Amino acid sequence: MSLATQGAAQGESQVNSGLQNKTFNITFPDAVIGAEVTGLDLSKPLDDETFAQIEKTFNERSVVCIRDQNNITAEQYIAFAKRFGNVEKNFLDNYHHPEHDEVLLVSNIQENGKDIGHADAGRVWHTDMSFMECPPRATILYALEVPVRDGVIRGDTNFASAAAAYNLLPRETKEKLDDLVVVHDVFGRRAKTGTGTQDNEKRKNMPKVKHPFVRVHPFTGRKCLYVSPGECIGVEGMEEEDAVQLINEHAKLIVQEPNCYRHKWQVGDILMWDNCAVQHLATFDYKWPDERRLIWRITVGATKTM
Repeated sequence: MSLATQGAAQGESQVNSGLQNKTFNITFPDAVIGAEVTGLDLSKPLDDETFAQIEKTFNERSVVCIRDQNNITAEQYIAFAKRFGNVEKNFLDNYHHPEHDEVLLVSNIQENGKDIGHADAGRVWHTDMSFMECPPRATILYALEVPVRDGVIRGDTNFASAAAAYNLLPRETKEKLDDLVVVHDVFGRRAKTGTGTQDNEKRKNMPKVKHPFVRVHPFTGRKCLYVSPGECIGVEGMEEEDAVQLINEHAKLIVQEPNCYRHKWQVGDILMWDNCAVQHLATFDYKWPDERRLIWRITVGATKTM
């Protein structure tokens, strides 16, 4: 499937939600990842059966969007996120919600000449917070404002399946990669690309960490390539040049079109993705400051990788 288009739904299921007393739908795009949920109201509590179905879909499809959540409060959004694990604090604490520091603002809006949120997050393919010893299970975004030009919503988010990419490798390559350990550094090579360079002083103070080249998914057991050309700066036991070449080679495999899905935003979307199973890349096809974007972000469920 082309990254420029989202395929028509190939699968659909209807699930009865006892507490909400209504039926919601789950549909799947023509891609190896992704699911869209309609008919839920997260301003009301989710019964355990409903949540179990959402979580099962999330584990299987890696990227899930729950549409039309236009009336939920920050407290309700946070409560839903916590169903997936403990909330993680981001080191960019200068961009948190004024009343809820567990919520990071992703926005191009300025007040008094300063960004209210992380304006250029996601300019390179990556998985969130791989620079932490225990990276988050899930990132959950809530769209309050999306940029629009001539009636067309801008700022799509692209996803690529690291699990699908691993599955496509030859057996001998898998055996070579399975035992490798990679060094991650949030300041590393990504800091030189211009992505959020205003926050580089904070990045410098973050320690380097180690993760497996091939990460085993903590809920499904699937194996996923866990490398990107931004924060991955070396492989234990290898010369730096050879290590970077190996990292970049396999990072490119992750983002090939057969592994990809493109999310087209709507106001009220709650979009969540699995940081072990996928990487993501933002699309910056909108203008500052006229085409406003405001998204709340929460990361949850820290998990050790080794």
